[in-house]
Amino acid sequence: MTRHPRRLIVAVNPLASFGRNRAVGPAVVARLVDEGHRVQMLREANFELLRREAESAFAQGADGVIVVGGDGMVSLGANLVAGTGVPLGVVAAGTGNDLARGLGLPHDDPGAATEALVAALGREPRSVDAARVEHGGTTTWFACILSAGFDAIVNERANRMTRPRGPSRYTLALLRELATFRPRRYAITIDGERREQRAMLVSVANNVSLGGGMRVVPHADLSDGLLDVFIVHPLSRLRLLRVFPKVFAGTHVDHPAVEFRTATRVRLESDDAIAYADGERIGSLPVDIEVVPGALRVFV
Repeated sequence: MTRHPRRLIVAVNPLASFGRNRAVGPAVVARLVDEGHRVQMLREANFELLRREAESAFAQGADGVIVVGGDGMVSLGANLVAGTGVPLGVVAAGTGNDLARGLGLPHDDPGAATEALVAALGREPRSVDAARVEHGGTTTWFACILSAGFDAIVNERANRMTRPRGPSRYTLALLRELATFRPRRYAITIDGERREQRAMLVSVANNVSLGGGMRVVPHADLSDGLLDVFIVHPLSRLRLLRVFPKVFAGTHVDHPAVEFRTATRVRLESDDAIAYADGERIGSLPVDIEVVPGALRVFV
């Protein structure tokens, strides 16, 4: 039993990984209680209700917020604790689990992830960067990647699909969107420098991967105080299809159509593009993004 019990909120997505990991949340709570922590478990019928309950519970005070699920749950947790100093813990039990990958946490074994959390609760939390998005008068935080192009459209289709279950759903959604996708025209302002161009996609990354291990920015660093802007210039469908498999290994970085820029502030504008951040829909562009160094404390 721990000598330093904490007051913990544990928010559980019962539909994580399409419901295959329903037992993980209660098992995490039981393990934390065994360690002597005071635990409040939240598990609601839908994400919006869970978000509201989590906000209400957090307002009552907590020493940590634990999310059980995938990157959608990371988004929920980050939007609760970013900038507050209250640490976030992640038990990866979803489809993508990209923040867990970036933090070096177990991402394909909920039992191992639970034990890693128990151990991390006995250590000083680590500080990592987070990004703040301004859109339509609202502020949203993300820990991993904001997508605003072909990848966002694929994400939107993948979220509507019920099959297949797992990361291959993203690949199938990509192939379906590829048939009709055209490059978009963007205005991209990077640290005050504005440019207008056509592009297949524009992503703003704090972390390495999205979509369950697609290493879109393999050199991204969660703690460098910078964002990495990833731009894919116009490609034919055939050439895009050839480049796509390289993303899983991160070997696309030398392709002539691929560009990377570092930034602390980014504004994205387009007449016909949407933005997703950590798998959650932000909405139509424009969006303004700013890195906030050390805004997120995490149990690792």
